This record gives sequence, C-alpha cells and structure tokens, in this order.
Amino acid sequence: MKEQWLEKYRKPIRVLHWVHTTAFLILLITGAIIFIPGVASALTYDSWTRIIHRFAAIVFVAGPVIFAVMNPRGTLAGVKEAFTWGASDIEWLKAAPRYYFLAEEESMPPQGHMNTGQKMWWFMVIVFGVVFVITGILMWVFKESLPYGVLRWAVLAHDIAFIATGCMFLVHVYLGVIHPLMRPMRTGAWNSMFRGTVSAEYAKAHHRKWYDEVTKN
Repeated sequence: MKEQWLEKYRKPIRVLHWVHTTAFLILLITGAIIFIPGVASALTYDSWTRIIHRFAAIVFVAGPVIFAVMNPRGTLAGVKEAFTWGASDIEWLKAAPRYYFLAEEESMPPQGHMNTGQKMWWFMVIVFGVVFVITGILMWVFKESLPYGVLRWAVLAHDIAFIATGCMFLVHVYLGVIHPLMRPMRTGAWNSMFRGTVSAEYAKAHHRKWYDEVTKN
C-alpha cells in the first residue's frame, strides 16, 4: 500500500523558517563569542563578530516582518496558535516524560497542527524575539545616550533571552532531527520543514486532531 502524505507547511512558511533559523544560528554563534569573555577578547578583533551579529539581526527581524506584510492572516493565526493553550496541552506535558524517555507513544494525547512542545518553542521564539529586538536596538542605537542602569538591564535581559532560547533550540533540534520517535529525516518534523509534508502515520501519532481535520475523519 502506497504511503499517504499530507501537506503541513507551505513553501513561504518553510522559506521563512530556514531564513530565520540561519539568522538565529549566526546570532547564537556570534553572540556566544561576545558573551564569553576569553573568547571575545581573542576573536572580536576589529569587531568583525559584532558586524556579523548586527547584519544577522537585521535578517532576523526583516524575515518575519516581510512575511507578516505578505500574509497577515496567516501570521495572526500562527501567533494565536502559540498563545492558545488548553487541557490537551496540560495532558501532553504530563505524558511527555513517558513518551520521550520510555517510548510510550500511545500515552500522548491527540494534538492539533502544532503539538505542545512545538507550541512551547514557537511561544519562546515570539516572546524572546521581541526581547531580542527591543534590547538589541537599545544596545546598538542608543548605547551612548542611555543611562547606565537602563543599558545594564537591557544587556541582562538580552543575555537571559540568549541563554533560554539557546538551550531550547538545542532541545528543538534534538527532538526534530535526532530523536528516533519523531521519525527524523524520513516522515516527520524534519521532512515537514524540508519538503512541507508528513506521512499520514506520523500525523496520526503526533497531530491526531489536525489529521482528523484535514482528512475529515
């Protein structure tokens, strides 16, 4: 029997994802260089890492803005999804340890287009993305004119956002690309962002509510 495939992400969303991911990775690496004192003093000669960091920051902001202008309805729907939580999300959080550590796939409650783990990451991207933009502008544009206390708090908030998103990004990559239960590189999360589709088997196991909706089951 031929395997059934379902479209999960359209091409504009996938392009935005990879542009934003590339910018985020550059920001993460150059930010780490600046963040670690010993490395910063050795590698930031002539401030080349800061220049790359700022260029990547422009791409990081411009990508979502351009997408939002071209697709306002889809953008609002995506933001709403990140901030809409219910009983099934609580049940997912309760069942997640058994799923990820004991491979009890059947313990996970039915999920929508995004499962709770993906919504957590998406929520963090939005919230900390705003923190990055505000504090980044303060440190870049108003560094010389801001009171020292305000600048210090901006740096602290920027660093906290950096640590939180950096850690969650590693979890996101592990679950989407490496973890065997996610059917990585074949039918699951990676394929959904690489080719835009997921297998019906994967959709039923990880996004049953969405699967039932799109197949009218």
